Amino acid sequence: MSQLFRDVQGKALCPQGSVVCIGAFDGLHRGHQALIGHARARARELGVALVALSFEPLPREFFAADVPPPRLLLPRAKFEGLRDLGVDVVGLLRFDRKLSSMSAADFIANLLVARLSAREVWVGPEFRFGKGRAGDFALLQQAGAEQGFAACEIAPVLFEDERVSSSRLRLQLAAGDLKGAAKALGHRYAISGKVVRGKQLGRTLGYPTANLRLAGKRPALMGIYAVWVHGVGPQPIAGVASLGTRPTVSGVEPLLEAHLFDFDGDLYGRRIRVEFVAKLRDEEKFDGLPALVKQMDIDAAQARHVLRHDHEELGVSA
Repeated sequence: MSQLFRDVQGKALCPQGSVVCIGAFDGLHRGHQALIGHARARARELGVALVALSFEPLPREFFAADVPPPRLLLPRAKFEGLRDLGVDVVGLLRFDRKLSSMSAADFIANLLVARLSAREVWVGPEFRFGKGRAGDFALLQQAGAEQGFAACEIAPVLFEDERVSSSRLRLQLAAGDLKGAAKALGHRYAISGKVVRGKQLGRTLGYPTANLRLAGKRPALMGIYAVWVHGVGPQPIAGVASLGTRPTVSGVEPLLEAHLFDFDGDLYGRRIRVEFVAKLRDEEKFDGLPALVKQMDIDAAQARHVLRHDHEELGVSA
């Protein structure tokens, strides 16, 4: 069971030492997996804890609060993903005005040395940290030589001659390139969350949905999708999902609504994972509910067709 902490300062968490990897870890793509893999191997060799440091909100969200950049992973999903990659201690540091003004030297002294007793610190390409992004890998190396830890950097991870990065992954998802995104991730893109109550409009239209809120985060993709829904039963369930603001009914907040085919049950409060298989179309504003339902019928039929051809690999029915 991974331990979670949120603050730079506090009691020592790893008195026997640790190997630390640092990153935004938004998406946990192949590049992140490589960084964590290197650090995990070294932690196991040294017999110490593996620590992953990230931030919530992400620095780019904090500095662009009016129009935040799209998020690939919600905070809980990031924690769970890091845990599943073998991280023993996860730091989702509260990125606020105080942390944004902390110098690189204080970050190293207060967190890496005092709290984590770091023996090695692993970072990815173009790593920057501290107030004004003044800290870089060279500074980290120098501080490590003085304070007793090794600074290590991994090379960029390439896939099909392209560097894997969160920025590129966001562009792929926004363009509906789910296959390209899956290659960068090593698996299909998915969003996890707890099913919440909505206005139950879908039920009155013949399409009841499991609704996931996005915790105020801006999604990396929008539109109508063929999906597999995990966490309901022993096998994923085929479905069609809408991710957007629901303009036909004057919605504002982005919401993920997944309709599960041939399913009748209460999912409120359950955590599910919606796996995106293919984009069917962009979100549209229709001239009334009858036109919307007509299009939903088309979407459902198309999603069933897509998933019927996809089910052979997964071994489930669509």
